[in-house]
Amino acid sequence: MPGSRIVVATLIALALLGPAARTGAQAPVAQAEVAVRHPLDPLGPEEIELAVATIREARKLPEGVRFVSVALNEPEKAKVLHPTPGAAVPREARVVLLDRATGRGYEALVDLSARSVPRYEALPEGVQPPVLLEEFGECEETAKKSPAFREALKKRGIEDMSLVMVDAWSAGHYGGEPPEDRGRRYVRALTWVKASATDNGYAHPVEGLMTIIDLNRKEVVRVEDLGVVPVPAGPGNWGRADVAKVRADLKPLEVVQADGPSFEVRGREVRWQKWTFRVGFTPREGLVLHTVAYDGRPVLYRGSIAEMVVPYGDPKESAYRKNVFDLGEYGVGILANSLALGCDCLGTIRYFDGCFADNHGRPVVIKNAVCLHEEDVGLLWKHTDWRTAQSEVRRARRLAVSMIANVGNYDYGFYWYFHQDGSIQMEMKLTGIVNTQALKPGETPKHGTEVAPRLNAPNHQHFFNARLDLDVDGEANAAQEVNVRSDPEGPENPHGNAFYAETTALETESAARRDADPASARFWRVVNASKTNALGGPVGYRLCPGETLRPFARPSFAVLKRAQFLTHNLWVTPYRADERYPAGEYPNQNPEDAGLGAWTKADRGLAKADVVLWYNFGQTHIPRVEDWPVMPSASVGFALKPDGFFDANPALDVAPTALR
Repeated sequence: MPGSRIVVATLIALALLGPAARTGAQAPVAQAEVAVRHPLDPLGPEEIELAVATIREARKLPEGVRFVSVALNEPEKAKVLHPTPGAAVPREARVVLLDRATGRGYEALVDLSARSVPRYEALPEGVQPPVLLEEFGECEETAKKSPAFREALKKRGIEDMSLVMVDAWSAGHYGGEPPEDRGRRYVRALTWVKASATDNGYAHPVEGLMTIIDLNRKEVVRVEDLGVVPVPAGPGNWGRADVAKVRADLKPLEVVQADGPSFEVRGREVRWQKWTFRVGFTPREGLVLHTVAYDGRPVLYRGSIAEMVVPYGDPKESAYRKNVFDLGEYGVGILANSLALGCDCLGTIRYFDGCFADNHGRPVVIKNAVCLHEEDVGLLWKHTDWRTAQSEVRRARRLAVSMIANVGNYDYGFYWYFHQDGSIQMEMKLTGIVNTQALKPGETPKHGTEVAPRLNAPNHQHFFNARLDLDVDGEANAAQEVNVRSDPEGPENPHGNAFYAETTALETESAARRDADPASARFWRVVNASKTNALGGPVGYRLCPGETLRPFARPSFAVLKRAQFLTHNLWVTPYRADERYPAGEYPNQNPEDAGLGAWTKADRGLAKADVVLWYNFGQTHIPRVEDWPVMPSASVGFALKPDGFFDANPALDVAPTALR
C-alpha cells in the first residue's frame, strides 16, 4: 500500500516549486462564500484560502513569508457549551508564519466572517516555529550541494548523491552551542545511503557524520565528522517485492454488515450506542475528539495526544542529540496517511478527510485521514446460574476512530475506542523502522541492540502526552488519587488479609504532579460533587494507567529542562484556553520549558475547577532483533472508565446477539 512517504514527497515537491505549483481551478478566495460549519469543525479548504488571502492583503506579506500552520482558532469553551441564543460563534483562523528573509516568526488571528486580522504579533526573538514541510526537502538539497558534505562522503567511498538520504532532525537545545548559533534556524541532519533507488536506506547509516544546516539561509553551517566507520552493507528491504515467499495458508476474513453500520454521521458529529462526539483534526495534533457525551451527559470536552517526545539513550556525540518533539517540532497532522480499506481499516468504514495549508498557503486535503468503524471485541458480559441453568451472554462491540501518521522512520497509529459500557480507551500503535547507527567492526553496543550485522538500533523511549479536558456531567470537577492500602495487622485485621481504597483529593497543581504506582494499584479519578448517583456518591470517571514510563535520562539532561512534563506521569491544571501543549507552543530550539513546568509554578487551586488532566504513557524500547527491518506493531495506552457515573452496569441493556 502506498504510505504517507509518497504523500509527503509530493507535498515537498510542490512546496519547492513555489506558488506556481497550484493545481486545479480555484475561485477568487476573497469573494468566495464560506460554508456554515459547527464552531469546532476544522477549517475547510475554502476557509484556509480565505484566511490566507485575508492576511496576505491586510499585511502585504512579502514573497519570503511562509505559512507554518493555518488552523481553527477554537472558540471559547463557554461560547460552545453555553451559546447565546441567536448569536453565531465566530469562525477564526490561527495563523503561524515565518519570514525566511529575516528569520522572524509571527502569530496572527484572522476573523473569517469580518475578513480582518485583529491580531498580528511577532514571536519573541529566538523563538522558532516548527520545521516546515518544505524544509525537509531543502535540507537534503542543501547538504548535497555542500563541498564539505560531499568530501566527507567521499572519504567513505560514497559519491552518488542520488542514493544519499539526509533526514532533517530538529536541532534542539543542549547548552554549549557556539555563540554564533544563537537565534539561527537550524536542523542537525543525519545521513544514510541506499544501495539502489528502491533500497531501504536506514539499513546503511553513515555513522559519525552530522550536518548543521541554516534553514533560512539554505546553507551548511558546518559538517561535524567524527571519523569514518564502515557503512553496513546488509540489506533491510521490506516491500512486497522483497519477500521471496509469502504465507499461502491464510483464508480471507470478511467483515460484512449487510444492514450497514450502527453508527450515524452528521457532518463531523458521530452517534453510536448512546455515545455522541465530534471528530476534529489539526495540523499539529492530527485526530482530536470534541464534546464527547454518553446518553446526553458530557464526559470529555476535548481529548488529543498533545505531544510526543522520543529521547534516545546513547551517549555518543553522534547520538545524544537524537531527541524529537514530534508534534511541537514537526506536527503529525500534516504527516497523516490516506487510509485504505482492507489494509489500514477493515469493515464498513466512514472516513473523514484532513485539511491543512502547505507552506505557501495552499490548502491540502488528505483524503481518508481518519477512519471510523465498528469492531467485535469478544465478551461484554456473561453469567450462568448453575442452579437454574439460566445463562446470558452479550458480545462486546466497540467503535474505533483512528489515524496513522508517518514521522520519518517511525509510523504511529492513533486509536480511540468507545465501548458499550461507557469506557473510552486510547491506544497508540508503534511500527515502522527503528532508528539505526553503524557499529565499528567487532563493536558490541552497550546502549542498543545489534539488529543486523554491524547495525545498531539504539535504546530509546516514546513518551505520549494525552491532554484530557474532562467535563464529567458538567465543568465543575475535582481530581482525586486512589491508592490501595493494606490494613495493619491487629484486631481490625486479625487474618492479615484486609485492604481498602484510600482517596486523596488533589487540590493544587503541585499536589497533582503524580506518578503511577503498581504497588498501590494507583489510579486517578475526576468527580463532579454537585451530581450524585442513586447511592448518593459523586459521579465520576477514573483514569486507569496503562503502559507507564519515567525518563531514564538524568535530571541534568537538557531535554528534561525543555520538557519538564516528562518527569511525572500525571499533571492536573485548571482549564485555560491558551494552555494547549505540555511543552508550550514553540518547543523548537527552545532552551526552557514553556509548558506545564512553567504554568504550574503558580500552584493554582483545583477544587471544583474545570480540570484538565495531562497524562504521560508510552514505551521504553529496548530493541529486539525481531524489530528489523520493520517493527511489528507495539501497543501502549490507557482507559477512562465510569466510576459512579451510572447507577448500575450501563451495558445491561445491550441486546443479545441474534442467532443465524
